Amino acid sequence: MKSIKFLLVLSLALLSYVAVSAEQNLSDEQKQYAVWAKDLWQSLDRQNGEISLSNGIARLTVPDEFYYLNPVDAKKILVEVWENPPQSSEGVLGMLLPTGSTPFDKQSWAVTIEYQEDGYVSDKDADKIDYDELLGEMQRSTQAASDERVRQGYESIALVGWASEPFYDAQTHKLHWAKEVKFGSQAVNTLNYNIRILGRQGVLVLNFIAGMDQKPLIDASVDKVLALAEFNQGSKYDEFDPSVDDIAAYGIGALVAGKVIAKTGLLAAAFIFLKKFGIILVIGLIAILSKMLNRKKSEKLE
Repeated sequence: MKSIKFLLVLSLALLSYVAVSAEQNLSDEQKQYAVWAKDLWQSLDRQNGEISLSNGIARLTVPDEFYYLNPVDAKKILVEVWENPPQSSEGVLGMLLPTGSTPFDKQSWAVTIEYQEDGYVSDKDADKIDYDELLGEMQRSTQAASDERVRQGYESIALVGWASEPFYDAQTHKLHWAKEVKFGSQAVNTLNYNIRILGRQGVLVLNFIAGMDQKPLIDASVDKVLALAEFNQGSKYDEFDPSVDDIAAYGIGALVAGKVIAKTGLLAAAFIFLKKFGIILVIGLIAILSKMLNRKKSEKLE
Protein backbone atom coordinates (compact mmCIF):
# COMPACT_ATOMS: atom_id res chain seq x y z
CA MET A 1 0.00 0.00 0.00
CA LYS A 2 2.85 2.38 0.91
CA SER A 3 4.56 1.75 -2.42
CA ILE A 4 1.33 2.59 -4.28
CA LYS A 5 0.96 5.83 -2.35
CA PHE A 6 4.62 6.66 -3.02
CA LEU A 7 4.16 6.09 -6.76
CA LEU A 8 1.05 8.26 -6.76
CA VAL A 9 2.86 11.09 -4.98
CA LEU A 10 5.80 10.72 -7.38
CA SER A 11 3.47 10.79 -10.40
CA LEU A 12 1.74 13.92 -9.14
CA ALA A 13 5.09 15.56 -8.52
CA LEU A 14 6.29 14.70 -12.03
CA LEU A 15 3.08 16.00 -13.61
CA SER A 16 3.35 19.20 -11.58
CA TYR A 17 6.97 19.62 -12.67
CA VAL A 18 6.11 19.08 -16.36
CA ALA A 19 3.15 21.46 -16.15
CA VAL A 20 5.24 24.16 -14.46
CA SER A 21 8.11 23.66 -16.92
CA ALA A 22 5.74 23.90 -19.88
CA GLU A 23 4.12 27.00 -18.43
CA GLN A 24 7.51 28.68 -17.98
CA ASN A 25 8.18 28.24 -21.71
CA LEU A 26 5.00 30.07 -22.68
CA SER A 27 5.00 33.65 -23.86
CA ASP A 28 3.22 36.29 -21.78
CA GLU A 29 0.41 36.33 -24.33
CA GLN A 30 -0.02 32.55 -24.07
CA LYS A 31 0.01 32.71 -20.27
CA GLN A 32 -2.72 35.37 -20.35
CA TYR A 33 -4.72 33.19 -22.71
CA ALA A 34 -4.34 30.19 -20.40
CA VAL A 35 -5.68 32.19 -17.44
CA TRP A 36 -8.57 33.51 -19.54
CA ALA A 37 -9.36 30.01 -20.84
CA LYS A 38 -9.40 28.56 -17.34
CA ASP A 39 -11.73 31.31 -16.06
CA LEU A 40 -14.08 30.90 -19.02
CA TRP A 41 -14.17 27.11 -18.63
CA GLN A 42 -15.06 27.43 -14.95
CA SER A 43 -17.84 29.91 -15.79
CA LEU A 44 -19.70 27.46 -18.06
CA ASP A 45 -22.92 25.92 -16.75
CA ARG A 46 -22.50 22.33 -17.96
CA GLN A 47 -25.79 20.45 -17.76
CA ASN A 48 -27.10 16.88 -18.08
CA GLY A 49 -30.52 15.25 -17.85
CA GLU A 50 -33.84 16.74 -18.94
CA ILE A 51 -33.41 20.16 -20.54
CA SER A 52 -36.16 22.31 -22.03
CA LEU A 53 -34.94 24.41 -24.94
CA SER A 54 -35.57 28.12 -24.58
CA ASN A 55 -38.13 28.21 -27.40
CA GLY A 56 -40.40 25.83 -25.44
CA ILE A 57 -41.00 23.65 -28.50
CA ALA A 58 -38.54 20.85 -27.86
CA ARG A 59 -36.53 19.20 -25.11
CA LEU A 60 -33.29 17.29 -24.71
CA THR A 61 -32.47 14.29 -22.58
CA VAL A 62 -28.71 14.61 -22.23
CA PRO A 63 -26.92 11.42 -21.09
CA ASP A 64 -23.71 11.39 -19.07
CA GLU A 65 -21.65 11.05 -22.26
CA PHE A 66 -22.41 14.70 -23.12
CA TYR A 67 -22.91 18.06 -21.50
CA TYR A 68 -25.22 20.83 -22.68
CA LEU A 69 -24.41 24.53 -22.77
CA ASN A 70 -27.22 27.10 -22.77
CA PRO A 71 -27.44 29.82 -25.47
CA VAL A 72 -25.35 32.31 -23.46
CA ASP A 73 -22.54 29.83 -22.86
CA ALA A 74 -22.78 28.53 -26.42
CA LYS A 75 -22.18 32.08 -27.67
CA LYS A 76 -19.07 32.30 -25.50
CA ILE A 77 -17.65 29.24 -27.24
CA LEU A 78 -18.69 30.12 -30.78
CA VAL A 79 -17.68 33.78 -30.65
CA GLU A 80 -15.10 34.24 -27.88
CA VAL A 81 -13.27 30.91 -28.04
CA TRP A 82 -13.66 29.84 -31.69
CA GLU A 83 -13.66 33.45 -32.99
CA ASN A 84 -16.72 33.22 -35.22
CA PRO A 85 -18.64 36.36 -36.18
CA PRO A 86 -21.20 37.35 -33.48
CA GLN A 87 -24.08 36.82 -35.92
CA SER A 88 -23.12 33.13 -36.23
CA SER A 89 -24.54 32.50 -32.76
CA GLU A 90 -27.90 34.12 -33.45
CA GLY A 91 -30.71 31.62 -33.01
CA VAL A 92 -28.46 28.99 -31.41
CA LEU A 93 -30.44 27.25 -28.65
CA GLY A 94 -27.40 25.61 -27.12
CA MET A 95 -24.51 23.25 -27.75
CA LEU A 96 -23.55 19.69 -26.90
CA LEU A 97 -19.99 18.59 -26.22
CA PRO A 98 -18.65 15.17 -25.23
CA THR A 99 -17.97 14.73 -21.53
CA GLY A 100 -14.28 14.73 -20.72
CA SER A 101 -13.42 17.36 -23.32
CA THR A 102 -13.27 21.13 -23.26
CA PRO A 103 -13.78 23.58 -26.14
CA PHE A 104 -10.05 24.31 -25.95
CA ASP A 105 -8.93 20.74 -26.68
CA LYS A 106 -7.35 20.14 -30.07
CA GLN A 107 -9.62 17.16 -30.73
CA SER A 108 -12.80 18.63 -29.27
CA TRP A 109 -16.02 18.58 -31.29
CA ALA A 110 -19.49 19.94 -30.68
CA VAL A 111 -23.10 19.98 -31.87
CA THR A 112 -24.98 23.23 -32.29
CA ILE A 113 -28.76 23.24 -31.84
CA GLU A 114 -31.15 25.56 -33.70
CA TYR A 115 -34.77 25.66 -34.81
CA GLN A 116 -36.03 26.70 -38.24
CA GLU A 117 -39.73 27.54 -38.28
CA ASP A 118 -40.64 27.37 -41.97
CA GLY A 119 -43.72 25.20 -41.55
CA TYR A 120 -44.45 21.50 -41.89
CA VAL A 121 -41.94 19.74 -44.17
CA SER A 122 -43.63 17.00 -46.18
CA ASP A 123 -41.71 13.72 -46.31
CA LYS A 124 -43.75 12.13 -49.11
CA ASP A 125 -40.81 12.38 -51.55
CA ALA A 126 -38.21 11.00 -49.12
CA ASP A 127 -37.91 7.56 -50.72
CA LYS A 128 -37.79 8.92 -54.28
CA ILE A 129 -34.74 11.16 -54.01
CA ASP A 130 -31.68 10.34 -56.13
CA TYR A 131 -28.94 11.44 -53.73
CA ASP A 132 -26.14 10.94 -56.27
CA GLU A 133 -27.87 13.35 -58.63
CA LEU A 134 -28.51 15.75 -55.75
CA LEU A 135 -24.83 15.61 -54.79
CA GLY A 136 -23.83 16.60 -58.32
CA GLU A 137 -26.12 19.63 -58.17
CA MET A 138 -24.72 20.61 -54.77
CA GLN A 139 -21.13 20.29 -56.01
CA ARG A 140 -21.82 22.55 -58.98
CA SER A 141 -23.51 25.08 -56.71
CA THR A 142 -20.61 24.95 -54.26
CA GLN A 143 -18.09 25.48 -57.09
CA ALA A 144 -19.96 28.57 -58.25
CA ALA A 145 -20.00 29.91 -54.69
CA SER A 146 -16.30 29.11 -54.33
CA ASP A 147 -15.41 31.05 -57.47
CA GLU A 148 -17.17 34.08 -56.03
CA ARG A 149 -15.43 33.62 -52.66
CA VAL A 150 -12.02 33.57 -54.37
CA ARG A 151 -12.86 36.72 -56.34
CA GLN A 152 -13.65 38.41 -53.03
CA GLY A 153 -10.33 37.36 -51.54
CA TYR A 154 -11.48 34.38 -49.44
CA GLU A 155 -10.20 30.82 -49.61
CA SER A 156 -11.82 28.35 -51.96
CA ILE A 157 -14.36 25.77 -50.85
CA ALA A 158 -15.11 22.39 -52.42
CA LEU A 159 -17.77 19.79 -51.68
CA VAL A 160 -15.73 16.58 -51.93
CA GLY A 161 -18.69 14.23 -51.57
CA TRP A 162 -20.86 12.35 -49.11
CA ALA A 163 -19.07 11.37 -45.91
CA SER A 164 -22.32 9.59 -45.05
CA GLU A 165 -25.20 9.32 -47.52
CA PRO A 166 -28.53 10.85 -46.42
CA PHE A 167 -30.84 8.59 -44.44
CA TYR A 168 -34.42 9.40 -43.41
CA ASP A 169 -36.26 7.42 -40.72
CA ALA A 170 -39.97 7.71 -41.54
CA GLN A 171 -40.94 6.39 -38.10
CA THR A 172 -39.05 8.98 -36.04
CA HIS A 173 -39.06 11.70 -38.74
CA LYS A 174 -35.33 12.18 -38.30
CA LEU A 175 -32.92 12.81 -41.17
CA HIS A 176 -29.13 12.72 -41.11
CA TRP A 177 -26.27 12.93 -43.58
CA ALA A 178 -22.66 14.08 -43.75
CA LYS A 179 -20.59 15.97 -46.31
CA GLU A 180 -16.83 16.19 -46.69
CA VAL A 181 -15.83 19.79 -47.35
CA LYS A 182 -12.42 21.16 -48.26
CA PHE A 183 -11.45 24.75 -47.43
CA GLY A 184 -8.50 26.17 -49.35
CA SER A 185 -5.28 24.25 -48.72
CA GLN A 186 -6.17 22.97 -45.26
CA ALA A 187 -4.57 19.59 -44.63
CA VAL A 188 -7.62 18.12 -42.88
CA ASN A 189 -11.01 18.44 -44.55
CA THR A 190 -14.09 19.52 -42.62
CA LEU A 191 -16.78 17.02 -41.67
CA ASN A 192 -20.16 18.68 -42.11
CA TYR A 193 -22.46 16.21 -40.29
CA ASN A 194 -26.11 17.25 -40.13
CA ILE A 195 -29.20 16.06 -38.28
CA ARG A 196 -32.72 17.35 -38.96
CA ILE A 197 -35.70 16.44 -36.79
CA LEU A 198 -39.05 17.27 -38.36
CA GLY A 199 -41.76 18.88 -36.27
CA ARG A 200 -45.27 20.18 -36.71
CA GLN A 201 -44.23 23.72 -37.63
CA GLY A 202 -40.54 23.49 -38.32
CA VAL A 203 -37.27 21.59 -38.06
CA LEU A 204 -34.74 21.10 -35.28
CA VAL A 205 -31.29 21.68 -36.78
CA LEU A 206 -28.33 19.88 -35.21
CA ASN A 207 -24.92 20.41 -36.80
CA PHE A 208 -21.69 18.73 -35.77
CA ILE A 209 -18.52 20.85 -35.70
CA ALA A 210 -15.69 18.44 -36.44
CA GLY A 211 -12.90 17.46 -38.82
CA MET A 212 -12.85 14.53 -41.21
CA ASP A 213 -10.23 12.83 -39.04
CA GLN A 214 -12.85 12.70 -36.27
CA LYS A 215 -15.48 10.88 -38.32
CA PRO A 216 -15.13 7.59 -36.37
CA LEU A 217 -15.86 9.50 -33.14
CA ILE A 218 -18.86 11.22 -34.70
CA ASP A 219 -20.19 8.00 -36.23
CA ALA A 220 -20.10 6.41 -32.77
CA SER A 221 -22.11 9.30 -31.32
CA VAL A 222 -24.72 9.98 -34.01
CA ASP A 223 -27.33 7.52 -32.71
CA LYS A 224 -27.06 8.94 -29.20
CA VAL A 225 -27.41 12.51 -30.46
CA LEU A 226 -30.37 11.48 -32.64
CA ALA A 227 -32.11 9.99 -29.61
CA LEU A 228 -31.68 12.87 -27.17
CA ALA A 229 -33.78 15.52 -28.95
CA GLU A 230 -37.58 15.41 -29.17
CA PHE A 231 -40.41 17.83 -29.84
CA ASN A 232 -42.82 18.54 -26.99
CA GLN A 233 -46.45 17.53 -27.07
CA GLY A 234 -48.32 19.84 -29.42
CA SER A 235 -45.27 20.37 -31.64
CA LYS A 236 -44.72 16.80 -32.88
CA TYR A 237 -44.68 15.98 -36.59
CA ASP A 238 -47.67 13.62 -36.35
CA GLU A 239 -49.77 16.40 -34.80
CA PHE A 240 -49.77 18.44 -38.01
CA ASP A 241 -53.17 19.98 -38.71
CA PRO A 242 -53.54 21.14 -42.35
CA SER A 243 -56.46 23.38 -41.43
CA VAL A 244 -54.34 25.63 -39.20
CA ASP A 245 -50.66 24.82 -39.82
CA ASP A 246 -48.42 26.24 -42.55
CA ILE A 247 -46.69 23.92 -45.02
CA ALA A 248 -43.03 24.54 -45.89
CA ALA A 249 -42.25 25.40 -49.50
CA TYR A 250 -39.64 22.63 -49.67
CA GLY A 251 -39.23 18.94 -48.89
CA ILE A 252 -36.60 16.48 -47.66
CA GLY A 253 -34.35 16.93 -50.70
CA ALA A 254 -34.15 20.68 -50.21
CA LEU A 255 -33.23 20.19 -46.55
CA VAL A 256 -30.23 18.14 -47.62
CA ALA A 257 -29.32 20.53 -50.43
CA GLY A 258 -29.19 23.42 -48.01
CA LYS A 259 -32.55 25.13 -47.50
CA VAL A 260 -31.65 25.15 -43.81
CA ILE A 261 -28.07 26.31 -44.27
CA ALA A 262 -25.30 24.51 -42.40
CA LYS A 263 -22.66 26.93 -41.18
CA THR A 264 -19.71 25.62 -43.16
CA GLY A 265 -17.98 28.94 -42.58
CA LEU A 266 -18.43 28.45 -38.86
CA LEU A 267 -16.94 24.97 -39.10
CA ALA A 268 -13.87 26.22 -40.86
CA ALA A 269 -13.32 29.06 -38.41
CA ALA A 270 -13.70 26.74 -35.45
CA PHE A 271 -11.04 24.32 -36.58
CA ILE A 272 -8.56 26.95 -37.66
CA PHE A 273 -8.85 28.36 -34.16
CA LEU A 274 -8.61 25.03 -32.37
CA LYS A 275 -5.20 24.47 -33.93
CA LYS A 276 -4.03 28.04 -33.43
CA PHE A 277 -2.78 27.98 -29.85
CA GLY A 278 0.00 25.76 -28.54
CA ILE A 279 -1.10 25.65 -24.89
CA ILE A 280 -3.20 22.50 -24.99
CA LEU A 281 -0.56 20.52 -23.08
CA VAL A 282 -0.57 22.88 -20.11
CA ILE A 283 -4.36 23.04 -19.88
CA GLY A 284 -4.54 19.26 -20.17
CA LEU A 285 -1.97 18.68 -17.43
CA ILE A 286 -3.75 21.10 -15.12
CA ALA A 287 -6.99 19.20 -15.73
CA ILE A 288 -5.31 15.84 -15.02
CA LEU A 289 -3.78 17.12 -11.80
CA SER A 290 -7.09 18.58 -10.67
CA LYS A 291 -8.93 15.31 -11.30
CA MET A 292 -6.32 13.25 -9.48
CA LEU A 293 -6.21 15.58 -6.50
CA ASN A 294 -10.01 15.68 -6.25
CA ARG A 295 -10.11 11.89 -6.40
CA LYS A 296 -7.62 11.63 -3.52
CA LYS A 297 -9.65 14.09 -1.47
CA SER A 298 -12.82 12.03 -1.93
CA GLU A 299 -10.94 8.85 -0.97
CA LYS A 300 -9.84 10.46 2.29
CA LEU A 301 -13.41 11.51 3.08
CA GLU A 302 -14.58 7.91 2.62
